[in-house]
Amino acid sequence: MATGRTHRPATRSRGIPEATVARLPLYLRALTALSERSVPTVSSEELAAAAGVNSAKLRKDFSYLGSYGTRGVGYDVEYLVYQISRELGLTQDWPVVIVGIGNLGAALANYGGFASRGFRVAALIDADPEMTGRQVAGIPVQHSDELEKIISDNGVSIGVITTPPGVAQQVCERLVAAGITSILNFAPTVLSVPDGVDVRKVDLSIELQILAFHEQRKAGEEAAAQESAVPAPAARRADSTDQGPDGDVPAVMPA
Repeated sequence: MATGRTHRPATRSRGIPEATVARLPLYLRALTALSERSVPTVSSEELAAAAGVNSAKLRKDFSYLGSYGTRGVGYDVEYLVYQISRELGLTQDWPVVIVGIGNLGAALANYGGFASRGFRVAALIDADPEMTGRQVAGIPVQHSDELEKIISDNGVSIGVITTPPGVAQQVCERLVAAGITSILNFAPTVLSVPDGVDVRKVDLSIELQILAFHEQRKAGEEAAAQESAVPAPAARRADSTDQGPDGDVPAVMPA
């Protein structure tokens, strides 16, 4: 079986823009859902809506794959699933090592979607001796002293860091020195890596802060809209019966 160390995705050599690469998993997720419902074809408009992009951008992205669909028919769902999976390197086995088996690391280890998407959790690693040998998702946790050997034995090229931020850089450097060339970082810190090593950062707190910004802005817009909807108080108009002989409103109204 092919491993991540001997095969690399073809996207860079084919000149596919990074922005397009970032959208390919969105298309694949939407297409997989259609495939599971046995939908044979899909239009660019339908697929774009399912992926959350506009149809012109989708058609441009697919042109980099050499896929243009058929007028009046649309795109073949199964063929697109294969085509995008191939471009992303998901038609082969990618062994992954997770370092830091706390709550988040354990949750990732238990995630059942890795295998169906071309990834295999090859090893779980933690620095806590009490974690060594403990089974998580049916995989025994191994001590971090064995990190380099584990990577070499399993041909791993993708590492996932779920450690506390204080040790993330040290773990990153050991991963890179052992041959890891792609890192998914969940630790809330910025990692420094040499050229040729790709890092994707996942920071849930930053994503929540961005959502908080949008919520605050929407609340401000709603408040402003409510204020503008309240009519200004009308000026009191004196009736002719309330006026005195000279047109002035008398200080004391007649009984």
